[in-house]
Amino acid sequence: TGSSDPYCIVKIDDEAIIRTATVWKTLSPFWGEEYEVHLQPTFHSISIYVMDEDALSRDDVIGKVCITRDMLAEHPKGYSGWVSLSEVDPDEEVQGEIHLRVEVLGSQGSRRLRCTVLEAR
Repeated sequence: TGSSDPYCIVKIDDEAIIRTATVWKTLSPFWGEEYEVHLQPTFHSISIYVMDEDALSRDDVIGKVCITRDMLAEHPKGYSGWVSLSEVDPDEEVQGEIHLRVEVLGSQGSRRLRCTVLEAR
């Protein structure tokens, strides 16, 4: 049909912690969802997977974005902007990007991740 039913899953070190709402029948979803979660001091990376919900079979992975601890350290006030999706399966071509805001709040002992999933295209 030329459209998807996209949603996002945010994982910290491969543990799913957030799932956005599904936006039905679009290639340009808008979520505008903000989440704040506890962040372990030893975390390595935050991954955002853009998925296509499928009622009849397993949901498809459209693409992903990975933000490492080092990347966040380079942006002490947080990162905000459009990020190109990369493939999860090397045999699949990925096109698209996602608009995110990601920041680490608090001190070393009690850090939180604020993740805002805005939109994709």
